[in-house]
Amino acid sequence: TFGPTFRAEASKTRRHLTEFWMMEPEMAWMHQDESLDLQERFLSYVVGQVLEHCEYELSILGRDLDKLRPAAEGNYTRLSYDDAVKMLQEAGKDFKWGDDFGAPDEAFLSERFDRPFFIVNYPVAIKPFYMKKNPENPLTYLCADVEAPEGYGEIMGGSEREADYDTLKAQIKEAGLNLDDYSWYLDLRKYGSVPHSGFGMGFERVIAWICKLDHVREAVPFPRMINRMQP
Repeated sequence: TFGPTFRAEASKTRRHLTEFWMMEPEMAWMHQDESLDLQERFLSYVVGQVLEHCEYELSILGRDLDKLRPAAEGNYTRLSYDDAVKMLQEAGKDFKWGDDFGAPDEAFLSERFDRPFFIVNYPVAIKPFYMKKNPENPLTYLCADVEAPEGYGEIMGGSEREADYDTLKAQIKEAGLNLDDYSWYLDLRKYGSVPHSGFGMGFERVIAWICKLDHVREAVPFPRMINRMQP
Protein backbone atom coordinates (compact mmCIF):
# COMPACT_ATOMS: atom_id res chain seq x y z
CA THR A 1 0.00 0.00 0.00
CA PHE A 2 0.98 3.64 -0.38
CA GLY A 3 -0.91 6.35 1.44
CA PRO A 4 -1.10 8.77 4.36
CA THR A 5 -0.28 7.62 7.88
CA PHE A 6 -1.05 9.46 11.11
CA ARG A 7 1.26 9.54 14.12
CA ALA A 8 -0.36 9.83 17.57
CA GLU A 9 2.75 10.94 19.44
CA ALA A 10 4.09 14.35 20.37
CA SER A 11 7.42 14.06 18.55
CA LYS A 12 8.80 17.46 17.63
CA THR A 13 11.98 16.88 15.65
CA ARG A 14 13.21 17.63 12.15
CA ARG A 15 12.29 14.05 11.18
CA HIS A 16 8.68 13.89 12.42
CA LEU A 17 5.31 14.90 11.01
CA THR A 18 1.92 13.97 12.47
CA GLU A 19 0.79 13.02 8.96
CA PHE A 20 3.23 11.40 6.59
CA TRP A 21 3.15 9.17 3.52
CA MET A 22 4.38 5.62 3.71
CA MET A 23 4.86 2.73 1.34
CA GLU A 24 4.15 -0.61 3.05
CA PRO A 25 4.73 -3.96 1.32
CA GLU A 26 3.77 -7.26 2.99
CA MET A 27 5.37 -10.28 1.30
CA ALA A 28 4.05 -13.82 1.74
CA TRP A 29 6.55 -16.69 2.00
CA MET A 30 9.38 -14.23 2.63
CA HIS A 31 11.75 -14.45 5.57
CA GLN A 32 13.89 -11.74 7.15
CA ASP A 33 17.00 -12.06 4.97
CA GLU A 34 14.90 -12.06 1.80
CA SER A 35 13.07 -8.96 3.01
CA LEU A 36 16.37 -7.18 3.63
CA ASP A 37 17.50 -8.10 0.12
CA LEU A 38 14.31 -6.60 -1.30
CA GLN A 39 14.61 -3.42 0.76
CA GLU A 40 18.17 -2.92 -0.45
CA ARG A 41 17.25 -3.46 -4.09
CA PHE A 42 14.27 -1.16 -3.77
CA LEU A 43 16.12 1.74 -2.14
CA SER A 44 19.18 1.48 -4.38
CA TYR A 45 16.87 1.50 -7.43
CA VAL A 46 15.05 4.61 -6.20
CA VAL A 47 18.31 6.49 -5.64
CA GLY A 48 19.66 5.31 -9.00
CA GLN A 49 16.57 6.57 -10.82
CA VAL A 50 16.77 9.94 -9.09
CA LEU A 51 20.43 10.28 -10.06
CA GLU A 52 19.64 9.33 -13.64
CA HIS A 53 16.63 11.56 -14.17
CA CYS A 54 16.87 14.40 -11.64
CA GLU A 55 20.50 15.49 -11.67
CA TYR A 56 19.57 19.03 -12.75
CA GLU A 57 16.99 19.44 -9.96
CA LEU A 58 19.43 18.14 -7.37
CA SER A 59 22.08 20.57 -8.60
CA ILE A 60 19.65 23.45 -8.02
CA LEU A 61 19.33 22.27 -4.42
CA GLY A 62 23.11 22.16 -4.14
CA ARG A 63 23.13 18.42 -3.48
CA ASP A 64 26.52 16.71 -3.62
CA LEU A 65 25.77 13.83 -6.00
CA ASP A 66 28.93 11.97 -4.99
CA LYS A 67 27.37 11.51 -1.54
CA LEU A 68 24.37 9.74 -3.12
CA ARG A 69 26.09 7.48 -5.64
CA PRO A 70 27.18 4.78 -3.14
CA ALA A 71 23.52 4.35 -2.12
CA ALA A 72 22.64 3.41 -5.71
CA GLU A 73 25.29 0.68 -5.72
CA GLY A 74 23.69 -1.38 -2.94
CA ASN A 75 25.95 -3.51 -0.71
CA TYR A 76 24.41 -2.13 2.49
CA THR A 77 26.02 -3.24 5.75
CA ARG A 78 23.84 -5.31 8.11
CA LEU A 79 24.91 -4.13 11.55
CA SER A 80 23.49 -6.03 14.51
CA TYR A 81 21.92 -4.06 17.34
CA ASP A 82 24.55 -5.61 19.64
CA ASP A 83 27.42 -4.30 17.50
CA ALA A 84 25.81 -0.87 17.20
CA VAL A 85 25.63 -0.69 21.00
CA LYS A 86 29.32 -1.63 21.23
CA MET A 87 30.25 1.10 18.76
CA LEU A 88 28.44 3.70 20.85
CA GLN A 89 29.93 2.45 24.11
CA GLU A 90 33.47 2.33 22.71
CA ALA A 91 33.02 5.97 21.68
CA GLY A 92 32.15 6.86 25.28
CA LYS A 93 28.41 7.28 24.70
CA ASP A 94 26.06 6.71 27.65
CA PHE A 95 24.13 3.85 26.04
CA LYS A 96 23.25 0.42 27.38
CA TRP A 97 21.80 -2.72 25.82
CA GLY A 98 18.01 -2.39 25.67
CA ASP A 99 17.99 1.35 24.99
CA ASP A 100 16.49 2.64 21.77
CA PHE A 101 18.57 4.83 19.49
CA GLY A 102 17.94 8.55 19.62
CA ALA A 103 18.71 10.99 16.82
CA PRO A 104 22.26 11.74 18.12
CA ASP A 105 23.02 8.00 18.30
CA GLU A 106 21.79 7.40 14.75
CA ALA A 107 23.77 10.41 13.52
CA PHE A 108 26.95 9.08 15.15
CA LEU A 109 26.50 5.63 13.60
CA SER A 110 25.65 7.02 10.17
CA GLU A 111 28.95 8.90 10.05
CA ARG A 112 30.67 5.51 9.85
CA PHE A 113 29.00 4.60 6.55
CA ASP A 114 28.94 6.14 3.08
CA ARG A 115 25.55 4.62 2.16
CA PRO A 116 22.39 3.40 3.91
CA PHE A 117 22.86 0.53 6.35
CA PHE A 118 20.68 -1.86 8.32
CA ILE A 119 20.52 -2.21 12.09
CA VAL A 120 19.10 -5.68 12.70
CA ASN A 121 17.67 -7.69 15.60
CA TYR A 122 16.47 -5.11 18.12
CA PRO A 123 15.47 -6.08 21.68
CA VAL A 124 11.91 -7.34 22.11
CA ALA A 125 11.18 -4.68 24.75
CA ILE A 126 11.51 -1.75 22.34
CA LYS A 127 9.65 -3.12 19.31
CA PRO A 128 5.98 -4.05 18.59
CA PHE A 129 4.55 -7.43 19.60
CA TYR A 130 3.75 -8.70 16.09
CA MET A 131 7.35 -9.41 15.11
CA LYS A 132 8.88 -12.89 15.05
CA LYS A 133 11.44 -13.60 17.76
CA ASN A 134 14.99 -14.38 16.75
CA PRO A 135 15.51 -18.16 17.21
CA GLU A 136 19.20 -17.52 17.98
CA ASN A 137 18.33 -15.01 20.71
CA PRO A 138 14.70 -14.84 21.89
CA LEU A 139 15.39 -11.52 23.61
CA THR A 140 15.50 -9.96 20.13
CA TYR A 141 13.22 -9.82 17.11
CA LEU A 142 13.91 -10.60 13.45
CA CYS A 143 13.58 -6.95 12.52
CA ALA A 144 15.61 -4.16 10.96
CA ASP A 145 15.72 -0.42 10.40
CA VAL A 146 17.39 1.20 7.42
CA GLU A 147 19.45 4.21 8.47
CA ALA A 148 20.34 6.91 5.97
CA PRO A 149 23.87 8.35 6.00
CA GLU A 150 24.77 11.97 6.75
CA GLY A 151 22.80 11.93 10.01
CA TYR A 152 19.34 11.50 8.48
CA GLY A 153 18.49 8.49 10.61
CA GLU A 154 15.80 5.87 10.09
CA ILE A 155 14.02 5.94 6.74
CA MET A 156 12.68 2.38 6.57
CA GLY A 157 11.73 -0.26 9.11
CA GLY A 158 10.41 -3.78 8.95
CA SER A 159 10.42 -7.31 10.30
CA GLU A 160 9.47 -10.89 9.77
CA ARG A 161 5.98 -11.25 11.27
CA GLU A 162 4.92 -13.83 13.83
CA ALA A 163 2.63 -16.22 11.93
CA ASP A 164 1.69 -18.63 14.74
CA TYR A 165 -1.60 -17.91 16.53
CA ASP A 166 -0.62 -19.12 20.01
CA THR A 167 2.78 -17.43 19.92
CA LEU A 168 1.28 -14.13 18.78
CA LYS A 169 -1.34 -14.33 21.53
CA ALA A 170 1.39 -14.88 24.12
CA GLN A 171 3.38 -11.91 22.80
CA ILE A 172 0.36 -9.62 23.08
CA LYS A 173 0.05 -10.66 26.73
CA GLU A 174 3.80 -10.16 27.29
CA ALA A 175 3.46 -6.62 25.95
CA GLY A 176 0.76 -5.91 28.56
CA LEU A 177 -1.94 -5.32 25.95
CA ASN A 178 -5.62 -6.25 26.04
CA LEU A 179 -6.29 -9.35 23.94
CA ASP A 180 -9.84 -8.19 23.14
CA ASP A 181 -8.46 -5.11 21.41
CA TYR A 182 -6.57 -7.36 19.00
CA SER A 183 -9.16 -10.09 18.38
CA TRP A 184 -9.50 -9.06 14.73
CA TYR A 185 -5.73 -9.22 14.29
CA LEU A 186 -5.50 -12.62 15.94
CA ASP A 187 -8.17 -13.91 13.55
CA LEU A 188 -5.70 -13.38 10.71
CA ARG A 189 -3.58 -16.13 12.28
CA LYS A 190 -6.37 -18.21 13.80
CA TYR A 191 -7.75 -19.25 10.43
CA GLY A 192 -4.42 -19.93 8.81
CA SER A 193 -1.40 -17.88 7.87
CA VAL A 194 1.92 -18.26 6.10
CA PRO A 195 5.43 -17.02 6.90
CA HIS A 196 5.61 -13.40 5.82
CA SER A 197 7.60 -10.20 6.23
CA GLY A 198 6.95 -6.54 5.65
CA PHE A 199 8.44 -3.08 5.88
CA GLY A 200 7.51 0.57 5.67
CA MET A 201 9.32 3.41 3.95
CA GLY A 202 8.74 6.99 5.07
CA PHE A 203 8.34 8.94 1.84
CA GLU A 204 9.17 12.39 3.21
CA ARG A 205 12.21 11.11 5.09
CA VAL A 206 13.65 9.54 1.95
CA ILE A 207 13.03 12.76 0.00
CA ALA A 208 14.62 14.84 2.77
CA TRP A 209 17.75 12.67 2.71
CA ILE A 210 18.07 12.49 -1.09
CA CYS A 211 17.57 16.26 -1.42
CA LYS A 212 19.55 17.04 1.78
CA LEU A 213 16.72 19.09 3.29
CA ASP A 214 16.94 20.53 6.79
CA HIS A 215 13.46 19.32 7.85
CA VAL A 216 10.95 16.77 6.55
CA ARG A 217 8.32 19.54 6.38
CA GLU A 218 10.21 20.83 3.33
CA ALA A 219 9.41 17.56 1.53
CA VAL A 220 5.61 17.98 1.57
CA PRO A 221 3.38 20.86 0.35
CA PHE A 222 1.18 21.07 3.47
CA PRO A 223 3.01 19.63 6.48
CA ARG A 224 0.84 18.53 9.39
CA MET A 225 2.73 18.94 12.67
CA ILE A 226 1.77 18.84 16.35
CA ASN A 227 1.27 22.62 16.49
CA ARG A 228 0.21 23.15 12.88
CA MET A 229 -2.90 21.98 11.00
CA GLN A 230 -5.45 20.48 13.38
CA PRO A 231 -6.35 17.77 14.01
